Amino acid sequence: MNWYEKLKQYFPVEEMKSKEHMDILLKEKGNMYHKDEGEHHVLMYAEFDNLIFIDYLFVSKDARGQGLGHKLLDKLKEKKKPIILEVEPVDYEDTDTEKRLKFYKREGFDHAASIGYTRRSLATNEINQMEILYWSPDQQDEEAIYEGMKKTYEQIHTYKDKELYGESYDSVEKVLSYDEEDNDNKNILSEL
Repeated sequence: MNWYEKLKQYFPVEEMKSKEHMDILLKEKGNMYHKDEGEHHVLMYAEFDNLIFIDYLFVSKDARGQGLGHKLLDKLKEKKKPIILEVEPVDYEDTDTEKRLKFYKREGFDHAASIGYTRRSLATNEINQMEILYWSPDQQDEEAIYEGMKKTYEQIHTYKDKELYGESYDSVEKVLSYDEEDNDNKNILSEL
């Protein structure tokens, strides 16, 4: 099974980029967008000057619990840059969401509770809420993480979107919000 099929089987359709989108990113933005693949994993990530964005991290069921995810994250942490990623909120009917969050919590990630992220899927037209997790070697604040997420959204998620999907994703201002005063947002990792 090729790397894209592995990702497609694991990630919901509303979170998936098309294979063409990822191939174009790898070809045209190969200096920043990378694929690390092995028999039991696929890691797609973007590396900017001041941060790393994990687009997709897949570890096969056969290899889970053997430290492969930890090793992949450690390779990224060695670059000494903040790491940002998107996760689904906990869905208690889907045990994988809770396991995924517990994994990132063990790996030292924090929840950027002040960042709101709501995106319309071009594949399903559904509105999806995602949460932003981050790891920072130098304790960056959530405002810096928000700025990094905006850069990622504009340079990776929406890259050639109209050409690839026939329509554009919503603007970054509509999708991402930052409110450090909003205390209604719960830290999803503290509840695990």
